[in-house]
Amino acid sequence: MTIYEAIKEDHKVQRDLCDQLLKTAGASEERKKLWAKLKKELEVHAVAEERHFYSALIDTDKMQEDARHGMAEHHEMDDLIQELDDSDMTSANWMETIGKLIEKVNHHLKDEENDFFKKAKFVYSEDEAITLAKEYKATMLEYRKSWPESIPGN
Repeated sequence: MTIYEAIKEDHKVQRDLCDQLLKTAGASEERKKLWAKLKKELEVHAVAEERHFYSALIDTDKMQEDARHGMAEHHEMDDLIQELDDSDMTSANWMETIGKLIEKVNHHLKDEENDFFKKAKFVYSEDEAITLAKEYKATMLEYRKSWPESIPGN
């Protein structure tokens, strides 16, 4: 497995959680659980991705701008997550903000899958991409182990 495949696996999880979350209502237990899981998935994914995909790319002329863009989007998502945590889950503001977050997530995933990964293949060798995937997955596993029992899928 390469870093690209490992990241795409997690992208699928994020997309599925976003889709499920949009189908929930009010402050239901289902919404609360899905929101907690999506937040943690986005958090751990950003940490692992910045550490094992973007960090080396930032040092290259070919990918520096893209790597900075990707990391900036992670921070934009963090801001939206904080806004959601500070809002009432039943409010119109919460629904508007979750829509913005999901739009940002989907935009970010498309950037990576349709553009950044293709460019990164000119930077990372196949062996490096395999090693990065192992390191990325180990980080994801380490962070997931630290999640509270109340977060589904733990």
